[in-house]
This record gives sequence, C-alpha cells and structure tokens, in this order.
Amino acid sequence: MAKAPQKEETPALDRIDLEILKLLQQNARATIKEIAAGVHLSTTPVHERIKRMEESGVIRQYVTLLNASKVGKGLMVICYVSLRQHSRHAGDKFIKSILEMNEVLECLTISGEFDFLLKVVAANMDEYYHFHVNKLSAIENVGNVQSVFVMGVIKQTHQLVF
Repeated sequence: MAKAPQKEETPALDRIDLEILKLLQQNARATIKEIAAGVHLSTTPVHERIKRMEESGVIRQYVTLLNASKVGKGLMVICYVSLRQHSRHAGDKFIKSILEMNEVLECLTISGEFDFLLKVVAANMDEYYHFHVNKLSAIENVGNVQSVFVMGVIKQTHQLVF
C-alpha cells in the first residue's frame, strides 16, 4: 500500500536558533566564529545548528542584495495579472513562463480581481514596454495586465523579526 505524503514539519527553534537567524539575516557573510561569539556558544554547536536549519529548509539560501539603480535596473513596476481561464493547466503554463523571465523578481498568487502580482525591474520605460508587450502579454491565457510604476521605496527589507 502506498504511503500517504507526510506534511513537512516545522522544526522547533529555540532562543539560540532565533538569535543565529537574526545574525545571519543581518550579515550572511558572518563567520561561524563571529556568530558563535554573538550567541555565546562555541563554533561546533553553532555550525551544527546552522547545518540543521539549512537541511530542514528554515534557511533557504544565502544571497547578495543589490542596489537595482546602480546596476542599470532602476525602474520597478508592480504588475497585476489576471488570466482568462482558471484551470490548473492554464495556471501552470503561466507560472512556467514567468519562472523563465529574468525581469520578474517576485511572483505572488493573490486573491481579488487579479490572479498574480509581479515585481518587475527594467532599465527604463522602453525596456519595460518591450517586456510588457513581447513577453508578459504574449503568454497564452493572459487576460488583463495592470502596471503600477514605483515612484520611490520607503521600506524594503528581507529580514523576519522574531
């Protein structure tokens, strides 16, 4: 008899785990030695805790955050997208297309009038227009796209607070 799929369990995180995560969010390049000093443990248990959190999926990846305007991607656009058909197949095809588009930094499924929210970056309006007309609107089953141009960023963080 086939085994029923098990729900992925969230590992128990204690106060020290949360402090390690806080330090890693502040500086993902911090050494094990620096983190160990910050949580008042030796390096071995800190290394083991980090490895456990990586293996369990608590820590998904380490990244470098860039200043988009300093690397030629200063135009940020929020795109609301609705599909014409709402079947699983149609949604999967849209998602597969979006995953291949480097201009899309984030894609969220949302409720309400639209089905998806995209965070898109481009060098300028001409580049965004090309993306909108030749890539996004060219995806089969895209019904409506509403673009909102970001005028300024007040707060932007990726740090979760515990």
